[in-house]
Amino acid sequence: MKTPLTTALLGATILAGAAQADEVIFAHGANPGNPRYVAAEKWGELFSECTGGAHTVNVAPSATLGDDAEMLTSASAGIIQVSANSQGAMSQIVPEIGLLGLPFLFSDLPSAWAVLDGEVGELLDQRANNAGLKIVGFWDNGIRNITHLTKNVPTPGDLKGMKIRTPPSQTTVDIFEALGAAPAPLAWSELPTALESGVFDGQENPLVNIYSAKLHEITPYVTMTGHKYETTPVVVGLAWWSGLDEATQSCVVEATAEAGKMQRQMVTDSDADLRPKMEAEGAIFAEADKAAYQAATATVYEKYAQDYPELVAVLRKAAGLE
Repeated sequence: MKTPLTTALLGATILAGAAQADEVIFAHGANPGNPRYVAAEKWGELFSECTGGAHTVNVAPSATLGDDAEMLTSASAGIIQVSANSQGAMSQIVPEIGLLGLPFLFSDLPSAWAVLDGEVGELLDQRANNAGLKIVGFWDNGIRNITHLTKNVPTPGDLKGMKIRTPPSQTTVDIFEALGAAPAPLAWSELPTALESGVFDGQENPLVNIYSAKLHEITPYVTMTGHKYETTPVVVGLAWWSGLDEATQSCVVEATAEAGKMQRQMVTDSDADLRPKMEAEGAIFAEADKAAYQAATATVYEKYAQDYPELVAVLRKAAGLE
């Protein structure tokens, strides 16, 4: 397996016009040390082994082939084959996937996985097919917390007027508007510079993303809000998928599931493991008044229940909220 993939190599692949080459390009936006990065490397090993070496995998990390939205476009166009992507970017194509980020929907990660690995995941895949994509599995992007340049935010009132970066997810924007903040979406790759320059007061992510991107060095105040969940959909181009034989399709699914077990476990372990590390490096933690946060974001459910009544009801029931 060759990594990272250079832009020049991608250009050569495009010029060769190979719609389904032996070489598979797996692109993602995570940096070294992030569970998504580690799992993508493992995916390449597993897939090559499963296909008996008939396919090699070039992993392009750290958004070297564009941000998440660009990677989705490239996958649907056949420029790349696979991407471990983001819930926010996918929600621009499959709005229903954004509902996974309803506030305080999942109390823990296994609850989210149980929903994604069942009929809800199948429904989201069907919607993705309409955009030329196939979801072959769901990795994890954690339950999210808020970091700030200068203060902790234990109550919703502490967020009033806060300029906060969100992923390109309308659900997340709605949550922070309900909390009285001033949210705005921005690509993940541009976030550190935007925080350093003061464009934003803070941002929200799981601890594992905060730590691997060293965001706690810029925004050292970390409030454990646990306000929403996000998944990492692993997607392939539907045209590429349709051109594979059944055995190779099975290898794609098996590699995604096996690497996903490791990735999910890494995310699960990260909150307990990373907090003391981050505190030792100067991060200042605070617990949130979750009851107050939940009350302040209840209107978000009302909005999406009007637009997607059946799916919101299914999600609430599956998550044990009713």
